[in-house]
Amino acid sequence: MFTNNLIYMENLETALLLMVVGMATVFAILLLVIYLGKLLISLVNKYAPEEQPLVKQGAKVSAPISGNIVAAITAAVNVVTQGKGKVTKIEKI
Repeated sequence: MFTNNLIYMENLETALLLMVVGMATVFAILLLVIYLGKLLISLVNKYAPEEQPLVKQGAKVSAPISGNIVAAITAAVNVVTQGKGKVTKIEKI
């Protein structure tokens, strides 16, 4: 009976050791992936920065919006917000 208990304890210790080693390995690999990802992001941002869109000089003059469109937008805002919303500015993009 004592021998069975001893074998059971050895198996349990081996199982726990394998579990700890496996979890530590996964944790280490995940940390490696995180830090390599951060390194890659910083290198890309340093050597290939995002292109800035060209901004034209001068003020943009937008075409006026017709009254029917303003009325439709105002009605839609009133329906969606149940009368609590207010249209203050409408711009074409």
